[in-house]
Amino acid sequence: MSSSSARKRLLGTAGRFFALSQAPNSTSSVVAGVAAALARGAGWFKAPTAAISVTAARAYFNNALDRCAVDPQTQEFQENRAAMDKLVAGLQSDMERISKGGGEEAVKRALKRGKLLVRDRINQLVDPGSPFLELSMYAGEDLYGKDSVPCGGLVTGIGRVQGKLVCIVANDPTVKGGTYFPITVKKHLRMQEIAEQNRLPSIYLVDSGGANLPRQKDVYPDRDHFGRIFYNQARMSSMGLPQIACVLGSCTAGGAYVPCMADETIIVKGACSA
Repeated sequence: MSSSSARKRLLGTAGRFFALSQAPNSTSSVVAGVAAALARGAGWFKAPTAAISVTAARAYFNNALDRCAVDPQTQEFQENRAAMDKLVAGLQSDMERISKGGGEEAVKRALKRGKLLVRDRINQLVDPGSPFLELSMYAGEDLYGKDSVPCGGLVTGIGRVQGKLVCIVANDPTVKGGTYFPITVKKHLRMQEIAEQNRLPSIYLVDSGGANLPRQKDVYPDRDHFGRIFYNQARMSSMGLPQIACVLGSCTAGGAYVPCMADETIIVKGACSA
């Protein structure tokens, strides 16, 4: 096998790159590019992506208390409910804090550069009115002492784009410049695992400075570390699972490999450096 054909087999397909003459905070052309890439999927992949239907309902849903022996009027029930409400309020408070990213100053810098914040990018990518199921928000919480890594510096989840369920992996540049800590890698790999198990396309919103240099010895060397991300991309591509990257900012060092290993890459002109 020639080196060229071996590379194509590794990648699954030859990658396509598109440059967009848009400001970093403009997503209309990016969304259009992703939609076109998904539409081309049948042409560039040998195996079709399996349809996924999420219709299961919780067994205890629909006024389950009416059919059980629990009396919501008792003091014990009221105390338990108050305790649970307090826990839920704490969870919601944590989620609100975590969703603010790397802090007020980092957010101001991103907005000054004309960038959309990571969750705003996702909101404009998914189909209007459709939900986005965010996963692993607590990743990185109180994990590295003084180094605050909200959400692991990475937003991951499942949403609908052009009617298709997709897995979304989006760097948060307000958290340490979108660099990868060990927990960032772990979270990224978990999302890829979900994509492979459920045969879902993957969309990567890239705005990353690569590995976090002070912690690079914990990011690179092992089987389930940084390099596994790109190995997974190659494998999923060969399985017929579209790998689509949107470069919306810095893609330095390791951050450049994700778009290079993607089947199609949409690059916002002037927004990135590799």
